[in-house]
Amino acid sequence: MSEFCQYRAGVKCKIASVDAMEVLDSRGNPTLRICIELDDRRRVAASVPSGASTGKHEAHELRDGDSSRYGGKGVLRAIASVIETLGPKIIGFDPTRQREIDHLLIELDGTENKSRLGANAIVGVSMAVARAGAEAAGMPLYRYLGSEQTTRLPVPMMNVINGGAHADNSLDFQEFMLVPHGAPTFAEALRYGAEIFQALKALLGKLGHVTSVGDEGGFAPKLRDNEEACNLIVEAIESAGFVPGQQVAIALDPAASGFRVDGGYALWKSGTGQKTSHELIDLYSGWLDHYPIVSIEDGLGEDDWDGFRALMAALGNRVQIVGDDLYVTNRKFIQRGIAEQATNAVLIKLNQIGTVTETIEAIEMCRSAGWEFIISHRSGETEDPFIADFAVAMESAQIKTGSLCRSERVAKYSRLLEIDRDCGREIRLESPFSSN
Repeated sequence: MSEFCQYRAGVKCKIASVDAMEVLDSRGNPTLRICIELDDRRRVAASVPSGASTGKHEAHELRDGDSSRYGGKGVLRAIASVIETLGPKIIGFDPTRQREIDHLLIELDGTENKSRLGANAIVGVSMAVARAGAEAAGMPLYRYLGSEQTTRLPVPMMNVINGGAHADNSLDFQEFMLVPHGAPTFAEALRYGAEIFQALKALLGKLGHVTSVGDEGGFAPKLRDNEEACNLIVEAIESAGFVPGQQVAIALDPAASGFRVDGGYALWKSGTGQKTSHELIDLYSGWLDHYPIVSIEDGLGEDDWDGFRALMAALGNRVQIVGDDLYVTNRKFIQRGIAEQATNAVLIKLNQIGTVTETIEAIEMCRSAGWEFIISHRSGETEDPFIADFAVAMESAQIKTGSLCRSERVAKYSRLLEIDRDCGREIRLESPFSSN
């Protein structure tokens, strides 16, 4: 973790004001935008994402609960937290003192899950402080949070078929993703994905499926079962002129907590029926034999630690096993996962834990264990491309930011293209997966 430039000569700006306003996320629900003004009148802002399928141990998102506004989802209470409590306490701070400010925000809340002031209020202020520090230092955010030697762009994981909590269709599994891991550059990886996305749209239309999209921009067809999604993606990869497995692979996010029932797994949307943890593991194992799958995220429920250990023992040498709801970007749970060998990778979401500093500390724990980590968006996103800069700053090998449509998703890809162009030959796309 960088020292956020606080020792760089000439960084003398102070935080002059902190404000917050209610804006809409990509699902049409309220969220916060935090604005910070420095004492030289420069201004920055950060907008806060929101999840739909959330882990029960995530930091608490503060909503108003007033049914007369936005169905109770308003964030005026979180805005009050910023304007009345958090903001006044950091006025006068050097914005490059990120750790100190983040720890102060945590202390001001005083709860384990940030439920008093709201994790959405706290993470918004923390993100805006990071932007203010970068502005004060005269550096792009990815250099400021990273280092002068940042050299890696993440391989995108592109959600092209949606199910589960993200779509009203027949798929139990939440995300079926493209991974263009064999592309030589990020721009080419984006092209691979975009061309396959259009090929998939044409294929779905030819088969008589509706080509409307879900929360993260992927198509939401009503298919026979979950496996048909894999078949269609392979066909689309080939139709677009790419080689499945060698150039483009598949990643899955079943989000199994969403269909965890009475200690088992009820695949009721697809009509597949009830399965045990071991039967679900057998299903994944069979798919690995037939499809170019390189990653399985949340393949079991957030409370199924025994199942995750069995999944890792059975398939961890063949595929990336990712924990999201299992860990919620919380070092306490990540440490348990490392000790129990429950996965070999962690999904990282800023708003799950609530500050930039805590998020970076979670990433450092993954690095120390030799685990992969994936920087991720949320299903309720904004046009703020913060995570694109953050992924590059952390030298993450992978990023999840949605499909190849919807402006709140494309904004992150466009920002990565800008970073790629800014860095030129100094930066590379380096896949964590073999292209053989």
